[in-house]
Amino acid sequence: MRIDHVISFAVLSLSIGACAKSDKSSAADTTAAVTNTGGPQVDTASAKTAPMTFNLSSSAFAPNGSIPAKYTCEGAGISPPLGWSGAPSSTKSFALIVEDPDAPDPAKPTRVVAHWVAYNIPASTTALAENASKSGMPPGSVQGSNERGTPGYMGPCPPIGRHRYFFKLFALDTQLTGLNNPKKADVEKAIQGHVGGTAELIGTYQKTK
Repeated sequence: MRIDHVISFAVLSLSIGACAKSDKSSAADTTAAVTNTGGPQVDTASAKTAPMTFNLSSSAFAPNGSIPAKYTCEGAGISPPLGWSGAPSSTKSFALIVEDPDAPDPAKPTRVVAHWVAYNIPASTTALAENASKSGMPPGSVQGSNERGTPGYMGPCPPIGRHRYFFKLFALDTQLTGLNNPKKADVEKAIQGHVGGTAELIGTYQKTK
């Protein structure tokens, strides 16, 4: 066989081999493309819907406004009137937590003080009257322990500076059971996984004396 024929045959063999390899790569790419056509996989079991928000207000003070002294330790210390609307239709009960995250000094806060804890407020409720904590909560409602360890509302009494008071209302898909004079942390733990909606109102207060 002539040497030029040998060289031509070798070149032809290499070309065929390269084409075959290219075809295999293309097939692999096509397979990968087909495999991934479904897009990123989503773990639907762990996906959760964020609670909706609804409205909470008080006729006694505006959002981020000063809480009148009558609702504090410098006054009668009664609970302020509250009203709400727009809660989820799936609501079975409400839980209420009022807390001060600025204790003892807003410049150097070190702890959160619980001022009011209540739960199993009926789903049909849309308001709490002034002094409801003492004069009567809606039937079925239960009040937990405030920072003093007593049930009911504890009026703001900041030792220094102007503090913020967060009125937090939770719309739950259940009624809470198995609680005995619970503290804020107990109620917060019990409502986990049951919150369908949240509402928040902030008031402030600074002692005048």
